[in-house]
Amino acid sequence: MTKPATKPRRTRAERLEARMTAEQKTLVEHAAALQGRTVTDFVLTSVQDAARRAIAEHQLLALSVRDSRAFVEALLNPVPINDRLRDTVRRYREATGT
Repeated sequence: MTKPATKPRRTRAERLEARMTAEQKTLVEHAAALQGRTVTDFVLTSVQDAARRAIAEHQLLALSVRDSRAFVEALLNPVPINDRLRDTVRRYREATGT
């Protein structure tokens, strides 16, 4: 007889602590209970979802129609580089070490 396939377990070796008010703790416990999950599972899933959303929001650039047109116009017809821009780029590179 063969054993049913099991998912490999991931070891949770890292720790994250947070201080919260009694009201916040009660709220989190209530929400976890409503979903039939442990507080740890609820918090980890919620934090992970929030982290993914935050990263996605910073990776996505949303422009209005007007801004989109201005962006495309700047790409198709770039403004010539002048001394002021060269100086700004030089100072930026010196400040950032790039």
